[in-house]
Amino acid sequence: MTDVAGVVERIWRYPIKSTGGERLSRVDVDVRGLLGDRLFAVRDGGGKFGSGKNTRRFRRMPGLLQLRSRYVDGVGEPELLDPHGVAVVDPTAYVRRYLGRDDVEVARESSVSHFDQLPLSVLTTATLDWVRSAVPGVPVDERRFRPNLLVRTPPGTPPFVEDEWFGNKARIGNVLCVEFVRSSERCVMTNEAQQDLPHSSSVLRVIADAHETRLDALATVASPGPVQVGDAVALV
Repeated sequence: MTDVAGVVERIWRYPIKSTGGERLSRVDVDVRGLLGDRLFAVRDGGGKFGSGKNTRRFRRMPGLLQLRSRYVDGVGEPELLDPHGVAVVDPTAYVRRYLGRDDVEVARESSVSHFDQLPLSVLTTATLDWVRSAVPGVPVDERRFRPNLLVRTPPGTPPFVEDEWFGNKARIGNVLCVEFVRSSERCVMTNEAQQDLPHSSSVLRVIADAHETRLDALATVASPGPVQVGDAVALV
């Protein structure tokens, strides 16, 4: 028995971790996640990856969200775009100048995963619309939360409906099957400025007050397959 939770409205992939990503109409998904997602990262001399926070694995590198990354020809070396949307010639040389550090490089994933947590992040329009209403006057769209899939839910769907999916599988389209596990714990990265979204400390604050800083549904991939805009998301 299945229950259609919504349809895929937008697909996002982030070739270089912690930079702005690329919108896709279709992409293949394997057990690692969207093909090429966060396959590269800005890595420092200590082996930590550029992020919006400092942890055991990540190093805060302010400004990365003002950059964007994309694949031009399949999933090879990603292209890095500067804050004006212009492709740079040498991504590593550029980020060294941009960050003012000579110990960083744009590096492909090796033995240590670039993912913060699980391979796939799914966010609903019901939850996104709630965030917008909770911070009037602050521009908010899904880019603040960096999901892979934004799912359009039916009218009347409550915010944080993603919580009800945990422990369930979902068929997305005809082949892809994912299993929802838990939500992401949000950090200051949701507040940071990126492109046309200004900095605002209100975004993280309202999520913390309403939902213990948690927002989205993280999933593993049970059966690989393609996903495209318009695919139904059916809970199994």
